[in-house]
Amino acid sequence: MDGQFRDLGAQMRAGAEQAVADINASGGVNGEPLVLEIADDGCDADKAVAVANQLIGRGVVFVAGHFCFNASIPASEVYADAGIVQISPATTLPKFTDERPGPGVFRLAPRDDQQADVAGRFLVDNFGDARIAILHDKTAYGKGLSDAVKATINNLGKSESISLGFDAGEDDYRYLVSQLGLENVGVVYLGGYHPEAGLIKLEMVRQALDAVLVSGDALMADEFIAVAGAAGNGTLLTYPVDPRDFPGTAAVVATLEEAGKPADRYALTTYAAVQAWAQAANRAGETGMDAIAETLSNDVFDTILGEVRFDERGDSNTPGFVIYEWRDGAPRVR
Repeated sequence: MDGQFRDLGAQMRAGAEQAVADINASGGVNGEPLVLEIADDGCDADKAVAVANQLIGRGVVFVAGHFCFNASIPASEVYADAGIVQISPATTLPKFTDERPGPGVFRLAPRDDQQADVAGRFLVDNFGDARIAILHDKTAYGKGLSDAVKATINNLGKSESISLGFDAGEDDYRYLVSQLGLENVGVVYLGGYHPEAGLIKLEMVRQALDAVLVSGDALMADEFIAVAGAAGNGTLLTYPVDPRDFPGTAAVVATLEEAGKPADRYALTTYAAVQAWAQAANRAGETGMDAIAETLSNDVFDTILGEVRFDERGDSNTPGFVIYEWRDGAPRVR
């Protein structure tokens, strides 16, 4: 797996491999064994389209993916045209299902607007008297998330003191942080990814800015604390409930760990995505998109995450977001 999220892609691969092995051990789908094809898009839109076309050429009938929204969305158009069902175990951008190109597009992940609602309410409830800064990295993910958080706090009667965009990929955010200091902010909400968040948090400490950094699920990455170091402790983030805590995942977690494979979130959500598709295919008696999409849209599926159902948009009923805190170099539920 390639790109900055390669470790998370490795989780998806481990989950898919284990799901296919377990399903085949139980007789496969409609009496036929599943064959797993692995492809890597590097979270790149153009590469995702190329990968999607390659998978179609290999004759795939289902895709558990992609990870990043900027790969999932363009690839979904390719799969829809080809009549292939897609379930993303990771994509949270609302647009993925709000503007899905066909009935075969689903997600087994919560939505960013749910994340923004949790974050916004948390900010108002816990920092109601503090001056709030809203930052974003100008990406669709970061700006979309920060805009939604801003809307939530505004709807709850709280106004931000300053709202700024910054360029991702920079290595010096001294001026940005100095602007926050001039506003005397007590809490900073950042819509963006872990490399920039780590640098900004480090600079906040260097400039003695006494403010709490709050961000989204992209900060659930060891790379954040690798960049920020001890300065990263105390950072808060929204992240989905850990599926490792679900009783149904215990056996799969144990099997993956025994094999030395990653057994974290995206391994488990990918496993469940394959499970749901396989059950739909068995019930439909075929693997065609129309029949599978109809079944996925109307039935309930028994997965390691519990009972899964999809609504008319293709969104699932999987548990939403909670607040985590980086403490002693590790993320913990607050």
